[in-house]
Amino acid sequence: MLIPVATVLAALIGLGIIVIGARAFHTPQAAVGFGIPGTPAEDRTFQAWLSVKAVRDIASGLFVFVLIAAATPSVLGWFMLAAAAIPAGDALIVLRSKGPKATAYGVHGATAAVMVAIGVLLLIA
Repeated sequence: MLIPVATVLAALIGLGIIVIGARAFHTPQAAVGFGIPGTPAEDRTFQAWLSVKAVRDIASGLFVFVLIAAATPSVLGWFMLAAAAIPAGDALIVLRSKGPKATAYGVHGATAAVMVAIGVLLLIA
């Protein structure tokens, strides 16, 4: 059985967010790339909050794999559409924090757009 391209793309999104979450545990300085100016990567309180985010990122990535294994492409598609709200919200947070527009749109906005496209592909599959 061939795996639909949209499912492979969803798996790449899931893997990517797991890597981002795992990286936050080992390299808190990576949070600077999120786009919020003045990110205090060395602050212990910030690192604790970053760990909370890291756990949620890893779990979000795992949800994708659970749905790939146990659900229909349609369910995975609806999940991808709903989950696109996360990077869209991240883009708004970066913009509200007066962070770089290139990061807001080029990283977070682009991720949201790709997730919406994958969701639509899964729904029409």
